[in-house]
Amino acid sequence: MIQSLFNAQRSSRRARGLLCFAIATTLSHAADDTPKLVQQFLGKYCLECHDADVQKGDRSFEKFALPLKSVNELIEARDIIDQLTLKEMPPKKADQPQDDERIAMIRALRDGTVAAHAQFQSTGSRTVMRRLSSREYENTLAVLFGRRVDMLGLTADFPKEKTTEHMDTIGKSLVTSGFLVDQYFQSANRLVETRLGKPAMEPKDWKFNSHFVQYEELQGSHKSAFNFRYLNLYEQPNTDTRQGGYGHIEDFKQGVPVSGLYDLEVEAAAMHRDTHYDPAIFGIDFSEPFILGVVPGDVTKGHIHYPQAIEPLLATAVVPDNTPTWFKFRVWLEAGQTPRFIFPNGPFESRASVVTINKKYKNEFKSDVGSSGVGRAHILKEGKLPHIRISEIKIHGPVPEKPSVEEVAVFGKDGFQEAKALDQLHAFAEKAYRRPLNDADRQPIRALYDKRIAEKASPRQAALDAVKLILCSPSFLYLSEITDESAKALKPHDLATRLSFALWATPPDEALLASAKSGKLTQDAELKKHIERMLSDERISGFVNGFLDSWLNLRDLGSQPPPREVVRSYYAEDLPSSMKTEARLFFRNLLKTNGSVAQFIDCDHTFVDKKLAKLYELPEAKTLRLGDGFKKVSLKGNNHRGGLLGMAAVLTVSANGVETSPVTRGVWVSENILGIPPPPPPDVVPAIDPDVSGATTIRDRLAKHRADAACAECHRKIDPLGFSLEAYDPVGRWRQKYPAANKKTKPAEIDTTGEFPSGETYTDFATFKKVIHDTRADHFTRHLIRQLLTYTTGRTMELNDDLLIDQLHDQVKKQGLGLKTLMTECLMSEVFRSR
Repeated sequence: MIQSLFNAQRSSRRARGLLCFAIATTLSHAADDTPKLVQQFLGKYCLECHDADVQKGDRSFEKFALPLKSVNELIEARDIIDQLTLKEMPPKKADQPQDDERIAMIRALRDGTVAAHAQFQSTGSRTVMRRLSSREYENTLAVLFGRRVDMLGLTADFPKEKTTEHMDTIGKSLVTSGFLVDQYFQSANRLVETRLGKPAMEPKDWKFNSHFVQYEELQGSHKSAFNFRYLNLYEQPNTDTRQGGYGHIEDFKQGVPVSGLYDLEVEAAAMHRDTHYDPAIFGIDFSEPFILGVVPGDVTKGHIHYPQAIEPLLATAVVPDNTPTWFKFRVWLEAGQTPRFIFPNGPFESRASVVTINKKYKNEFKSDVGSSGVGRAHILKEGKLPHIRISEIKIHGPVPEKPSVEEVAVFGKDGFQEAKALDQLHAFAEKAYRRPLNDADRQPIRALYDKRIAEKASPRQAALDAVKLILCSPSFLYLSEITDESAKALKPHDLATRLSFALWATPPDEALLASAKSGKLTQDAELKKHIERMLSDERISGFVNGFLDSWLNLRDLGSQPPPREVVRSYYAEDLPSSMKTEARLFFRNLLKTNGSVAQFIDCDHTFVDKKLAKLYELPEAKTLRLGDGFKKVSLKGNNHRGGLLGMAAVLTVSANGVETSPVTRGVWVSENILGIPPPPPPDVVPAIDPDVSGATTIRDRLAKHRADAACAECHRKIDPLGFSLEAYDPVGRWRQKYPAANKKTKPAEIDTTGEFPSGETYTDFATFKKVIHDTRADHFTRHLIRQLLTYTTGRTMELNDDLLIDQLHDQVKKQGLGLKTLMTECLMSEVFRSR
């Protein structure tokens, strides 16, 4: 019995071996045939005019061949593709290739250019040593100094990060220019001096209850109505006209004298939430209480009543109606920053609201409404204009901290000690460099400290200057590796750093460093223990946010916003923020529950707040309140949502804000869901122009575009991936018709049917997802693995990695395709643990 089983297994292995040999032989022959096909085509149709002797147009194709060996040959191949696509070559008088010959040649050249490009960009399956990205840099400084540093704007003037395939963690893209080096010096100096070098100061008190001057159209009205007695907020911050979106303290524009914690006391009331004016004028939900927010402002960084680059939300409170109520906030303000007050859920545009009220309700006022239409003094005196009214503000600070959080983080619980200065600096450097120090690390720290002492600097100032030196060291700025160049597997400290920045976008914590120091981290069981611990930690948001920004390109969400007059709610309700949050919560829930990654393709639940529930036309829109935040909701029986492709974030980032296109969204699906980047269109093919007459749909125009066989070659693969998504407008709202081009034309019906090149058909969004789920789920999972490895290792995956990716896919599939399982297997893999 045992022998027969052995013989059966041996026979099975032999059969599989023969099958693999047959497939390999077939592929090898196919690969061999491609260069021959190119040579035969060139010989038959091109060399008569472009051989070494004739060289019409100064071009000779006599030595042109696949595989492409240089960038010049790559450019030449692209040009041949363009000429063949346009049918400009061969010339009309010459013999013409049949369509199948032309398409085969184009396909061969496109495959050749893709292969050559990958080869020219190859890193040899090794991660190029990379610097910290801007977000990792700020995160790391926040950890090292024990407090948020985003209010300092340390990276505000840094060059914009370059990405590779939307990934911002790739070593070859994260270059360091001379300008950036200078910015590092300036940022280190500002951070250290602001947080550790600030002068000691006793707390002070400021009180403001008059002279609340506000600018532009508000100034005259406020003087007339209440002589600047109140600070009024009329609109949300994100508006065009900026008439009362930010409330600043006119007599405190200079800001606080030193960085620190400050106690704010604010007396405020919500006015006229029960207004009788038409709610449509304001574009908000008056069933929701008014919310007061606090953000920093800096008069040296731009208009104090306009949005500024650095304005994180510091505090919020719900404001009761009509009755002045005191609120107390403790906030961190940097030196020179002044508190500003905002109305996050306020009316859409105050100026437009006032103009409408002056027209529609002018007979209600005893006072003259004036001819400008923008005056509001009479409305403030006699009417019911919704707003938040602030009547008094008190500021106390800086609140004493002895020692400060930063002091403890940098120098230890007892603060700076002159007698232990070098030991303290070395301990800080070890945390900053994320590894044990050697003599070469200690020497420049000691040398600078001694030099500054010799220059009569105080010991503390000498130590602060040494901290700046540490923060400008390549050992801090780069994820430098102490693993030998000749070694393949990362040493424990390098592995700890890679794992921590991959999952938290921050340096390793004490537990991870202790494991690295003991040498245990490279052991499978120990590594898996830390991976599971870190995946369950709240700091995993560093990975979730960064990875989704990269994989789904959510970083670009909002870069092409719709016109304000077309999608008012996009701005009035800050929809981009809600859109991103839905995708992040969905990912985190799958990770927490180890849900199948197939749920990214289709799922019977999602996470929405009141604003998204309204956008999606879900029943929860009637029951959710803004204060409820996000809730998990069922999508059972809902054919319009479910999975990534039903999320507004994806549907918005794959459109241009004004119109949609099956091509644009089809390319997005091909690249980000299936992992098949379509070749770029030939340079000489014009874009598909919109039909402003409204006589045709995008589908009609694409049919004409595909009439050319060369265009059809790509569009037959791309367009079916986007047709069903035409059921969504540029911000992800469900629709059945296109908007009418003008009043004389009828809206065109949307055709959501399609057929894949492989023959599968669908009728709508739901059946489209089913085809993807049933026939292309493996493509999706392999792509997700590839993207995870790319993001976490800091290098793009290459052909050499495909076998391991296939093995990872098989392992994860056997275990149920859980997202947590998939991530754990990726982080345990040889690819992740190698240089």
